[in-house]
Amino acid sequence: MLRRSFLQQTTAAVVGTTLGSFATPSWAKRPLPAERHGRAHRLFPSDASAASGSKFAVATVHELASRTALDIFRAGGNAVDAAVAASCMLSVVDGHNSGIGGGCFALVRAPDGQITAIDGREQAGAAATPDMFLRDGQPQPKWSQTGPLAVGVPGQIAALQRMSKQLGRLPWRDLLLPAAEVADRGFLMGRLAKVVAANAGELSQFPESQRILLPGGKVPTAKTLLRQPELAETLRQIAEQGGEYFYRGPIAQQIATHLQAAGGILTTDDFAGYEAKLRTPLTTQYRGHRVVGFPPPSSGGIHVAQMLGMLELFDLRQVFQRDPASVYHLWLEVMQRAMADRAHWLGDADYTQVPRGLVDPGYLFQLAADIQYGQTRPVNGHGLPPEAESQFFGDKHTTHLTTADHEGWVVAMTQTVNTSFGSKMIAPGTGIVLNNEMDDFSIAPGVANAFGLIGAQANAIAPGKRPLSSMSPTIVLNADNQPVLTCGAAGGPRIITTTLQAICRVVDLGQPIDQAIAAPRVHQQWRPAEALIESNLDETIKSSLEQRGHQVRATGSLAVAQGLQWLGDGQLLAAADPRASGTALAE
Repeated sequence: MLRRSFLQQTTAAVVGTTLGSFATPSWAKRPLPAERHGRAHRLFPSDASAASGSKFAVATVHELASRTALDIFRAGGNAVDAAVAASCMLSVVDGHNSGIGGGCFALVRAPDGQITAIDGREQAGAAATPDMFLRDGQPQPKWSQTGPLAVGVPGQIAALQRMSKQLGRLPWRDLLLPAAEVADRGFLMGRLAKVVAANAGELSQFPESQRILLPGGKVPTAKTLLRQPELAETLRQIAEQGGEYFYRGPIAQQIATHLQAAGGILTTDDFAGYEAKLRTPLTTQYRGHRVVGFPPPSSGGIHVAQMLGMLELFDLRQVFQRDPASVYHLWLEVMQRAMADRAHWLGDADYTQVPRGLVDPGYLFQLAADIQYGQTRPVNGHGLPPEAESQFFGDKHTTHLTTADHEGWVVAMTQTVNTSFGSKMIAPGTGIVLNNEMDDFSIAPGVANAFGLIGAQANAIAPGKRPLSSMSPTIVLNADNQPVLTCGAAGGPRIITTTLQAICRVVDLGQPIDQAIAAPRVHQQWRPAEALIESNLDETIKSSLEQRGHQVRATGSLAVAQGLQWLGDGQLLAAADPRASGTALAE
């Protein structure tokens, strides 16, 4: 393993004299050069929803979810209780992104510094096979994205109940009933109506989805009142009877019966056998901080750590002061190297040997060694981490939420049903939107999923296996093991790169979390070999990236992030992404 002193001595020689000095930046807060935002290309407000307070704080993608969390705090709950209640509310008001028919990853920090990683990722059924999405040897991507075969066993309720039971304070029922009440009385759809309209063709293929979301075949408007009485009753029963009602009771029976009648494979035994798993958090170092991420089946924790490890060679603050475009260039360069590794090495560590060497500092130095300021360098394939055959881990359409309180409880949780409205199926009598997480497996070599990601054997389908995920809940701690920052995002593989940029902007550039989240972003996922940039990125930065050889394509919002930052005066600063009109609240 290469030592820091060796890296410091060799950086200039390997990467070029234009790197400047290798220095670990401090937490100085002096102003940095502003990145210009082209007014003609502004797609969303430049300011995130932000709130600060000393007691507790929350940031979610929807106002009702954030206000529910605030109510739970005021009732005496801790950050875990608030996160569980907000998560359930999102099942009602933001069901196209996440819900109890999907899954999640959660990182929870306790006041004593202990961090728990809870894996509520969806899971393949016992009858799943590697060739289940092939017909006559030919891949059928639509089967893994829409309809009954696309559904994995949901893990959300199991994860939330484990969080509540082990780490929460208030009764379980008190955390679910607010969501049931809103589902029953209804809420104005707002931007949800546009998502329904965009997916109306596929939703209308399934009678229950059409009945609830497109009644009478009519597309809703922002002022349409959406009532979900079946979902309300489901939530009430789970509130009173717990997860058993979902996994070993009427819900499992209703979902399995419906899916099998439509050609699916999930059974009641698949539901009964599901459990939320405790994982060992992935902890790495960056600029004197501890970065805690989620291990496999998340790819995010590993790849955020990989990208930060490569960026440790560069003084991003100094680079940004001289030329902001160079920071974007560096981000794109480390992104494609990490994503090439993702395509080959990553999968569910319970089934796949995922090398621990992927986050080895010496290996990351090798990956970054050919990065140049003047031009992009092609990445032809994955790297070969040390001890790849002996040392292993495990011996849009998603949402991220975060909560924290003055006692020291912190939650960073990312949850999903995968693409908008998941499989597009709502199980009759339950109101539950069913996920399409089977598409996150590699259904065949070289075949891209809905997000354009290509996988290998490590992420092949197997009974009981959990598909690889980009969800990247992250907590950053200082040298005294105190929280400094927590963040995460929604947006498929763009989750990983968005989380990276948020961390760098706070830790390296000294920006507050609301400014960091609102800033323009870039994304590179190796295949396809293009650099995505948000359309409000300054034209001079775009031109500079093109001059360096990046195949640039401008697009709208790349991802939606939420975050929290601990300020020096004991204040918590919460921020919700302006790209989705999220809500941050604090007291």
